Amino acid sequence: MRICVPTEVKNSEYRVALTPAGVHDLASAGHEVFVQRGAGLGSSMPDAEYEDAGATLLDDAAELWARAELLLKVKEPVESEYGYLREDLTLFAYLHLAADRPLTQRLVDARVTAIAYETVQGASGGLPLLAPMSEVAGRLAPTVGAATLLRSAGGRGLLMSGVPGTRPATVTVIGGGVAGANAAVIAAGLGADVTIFDTNIARLRLLDDHFRSRVKTAASNPLDLDAQVVASDMVIGSVLIPGAKAPKLVTNEMVSRMRPGSVLVDIAVDQGGCFEDSRPTTHADPTFTVHDTVFYCVANMPGAVPNTSTSALTNATMPYIRRIAALGWREALRTDAGLAAGLNAAGGAVVNEGVANAHDLPPTPVADALR
Repeated sequence: MRICVPTEVKNSEYRVALTPAGVHDLASAGHEVFVQRGAGLGSSMPDAEYEDAGATLLDDAAELWARAELLLKVKEPVESEYGYLREDLTLFAYLHLAADRPLTQRLVDARVTAIAYETVQGASGGLPLLAPMSEVAGRLAPTVGAATLLRSAGGRGLLMSGVPGTRPATVTVIGGGVAGANAAVIAAGLGADVTIFDTNIARLRLLDDHFRSRVKTAASNPLDLDAQVVASDMVIGSVLIPGAKAPKLVTNEMVSRMRPGSVLVDIAVDQGGCFEDSRPTTHADPTFTVHDTVFYCVANMPGAVPNTSTSALTNATMPYIRRIAALGWREALRTDAGLAAGLNAAGGAVVNEGVANAHDLPPTPVADALR
């Protein structure tokens, strides 16, 4: 199979979809791998390493897309790439289509086979391709939040840990999944007073046992969440409904009652965000203010640490890439229900139910798409 890896063009996106080790794995199996020249530089992976691993380097993005049977990306295609979409292309990437009607429509119109990393399911029902980036984003969130709390960044001028005789920052994490748990690890490690909210009591029990009283847990309900958010110096939103838009749990009115200079970090902004006022920002311009609070809503947070992120992503995606490359997308999905859950669009139809519902489109059953 011809497998192609373009240079990412989204603002400040330095990750690449495949490491040289991944290229070597696929090339050794007899596949042709094409990598756009410079694709790995942002991740500190030079062209020479890709060439030595067996890749053919191409300068032109249009030529690379045109050669692809399977195209591997990190982030979703942006408008400048829409012209490369075509019917006989299989696209494997983070897509987050529930929050992106224009891209959804273009994938449908072009009849692209679009498989989304974020909805592929593991044997236990988890999200194995979202997990590594959720780990990275979760661990970054308190770090960028702590920097944003600095007065010079518009924050309250509060040190996360405090010092003897002063209080630490009060941090609320909404959502106790992979991202939320990792956010709590770092926030607690920085010395903050951390509370995690989740609706899943069994998950809260696991977190309570894991953190051994270093982090508080709370069952999420509107009244208690309202009180905790308003009292917080930092709120980290990490709520996820696979394939669907994130619920808006922090309202504009709640934000209006927070202390000036408080910080809100929305890890869920790729899926529309779980704060009412969230809108995607970039690493170049990461924050904006709402009622004297500071919102950090960068839509590709792991892109800030691309060497780590690229390696973690390739580790997770390689088993699925091998399967698609060896069997073709239809047979690979027919024989792996978890991978089939990643199919978002195919043959001019939306397959993922959450995406279809987000855009008031009729969903096509996976079984029909695989015929």
